[in-house]
Amino acid sequence: MELLGILLPVFFIFGIGFVGQKTLGLDPKSLSKVSVYLLSPFLVFRTFYETHFTHTHVYMFIFTFALCFVLIGAAYLVSFIRRYNQCQACGMILASAFMNNGNYGTPVALFAFGAAGLDYAIVLMVAQQLVMCTVGVYFAAKGSPDSDGFRSALRAVVRLPIVYGAFAGLILQKLPFSLSKTMSEAIDLVANATIPMIMIVLGMTLANISIKKLQMEKISLSIAIKLGLSPFIAFLITLALPIDNLLKSIMILMAAMPTAANTTIYALQYGTEPEFVSSATLVSTLLSLVTLPFFLYFMI
Repeated sequence: MELLGILLPVFFIFGIGFVGQKTLGLDPKSLSKVSVYLLSPFLVFRTFYETHFTHTHVYMFIFTFALCFVLIGAAYLVSFIRRYNQCQACGMILASAFMNNGNYGTPVALFAFGAAGLDYAIVLMVAQQLVMCTVGVYFAAKGSPDSDGFRSALRAVVRLPIVYGAFAGLILQKLPFSLSKTMSEAIDLVANATIPMIMIVLGMTLANISIKKLQMEKISLSIAIKLGLSPFIAFLITLALPIDNLLKSIMILMAAMPTAANTTIYALQYGTEPEFVSSATLVSTLLSLVTLPFFLYFMI
C-alpha cells in the first residue's frame, strides 16, 4: 500500500495532462518544446552544479551507459527480425532503452532503502538524464521523417541546450564563487517545473491515443526488453563493478523502472512514432505496479 501511495501522485499528474487535453485541446508539441528547450537545461544545470562526483559516481555513469547500449542492441535485434523501418526501429529504442528513474524511480528508492538509497538514486537520475539528452535525442532525431541520417541526428544533439546546461553546471561548480541566493532561487523555480511539465505533456499525448490503434505486438516486445531483460542485464553488469551491495540493488531497481516519460517528449518533438512510444510508456508504467513489488521483495 505504501508503494501505491508513492505511485498514485505520479498518475495524478499524468491525469491532469490527460483531462486538460480532452477539455482544452492544447498542442502537446508546443509544450514539449518548452520542456526540452526552456525548462530541462536548468534542471540538468542545477544537478551538475550541486553534485560533487567521486569514483563511485564514475561507476554509476559507466553502468548507465553500458545498460543503455546493451538495450539498444536488443531493440535493434528485435527491429531487424521484425523488419522494422528506421523510424519504427528508433521508436522501439526509445520505448525500450531508457528508464524512468527520476520522478518514479527516485521516490521508490527512498521508500525501499531510505536516505542512503535516495543519494544513489539521484546520481543515477543525473546519469540517465545525460544519456537521454544525448543518445535518446540522437535516435529520436534519426527516426524523424525529416531525418537525413547520421548528420541530422548529430545536429539535433549539438543543438540541444540540455548538454550545455550540464557543462555549465560542472564549470561553475569549479569556480571560486557561488551563485547568489536570488539567482539560485530563480533557477530552482524553473528546474522544479521541468518534471511536472514532462508528465503533463505525457498525459496530453496519451489523451490523443486511440485504444483501437494500440500496437500491442510492438508494445509487448518493448516491455519484454524494458521490464524483463533490463533488470537482468543490470544484474550482470553490477557483478563486474567494485561497488557495495546497496548500490547494486539500487542499480537493478532503476533498471526495472518503466519507460522514461522524456522519451515521449523526444518522440513527439521529432515525429518518431509518438503514439507507440507514449503507449509503451503508459503500459509499462501500469505493469510496473506488478513487477516492481516482485523485485523489491527480493532486494529488501
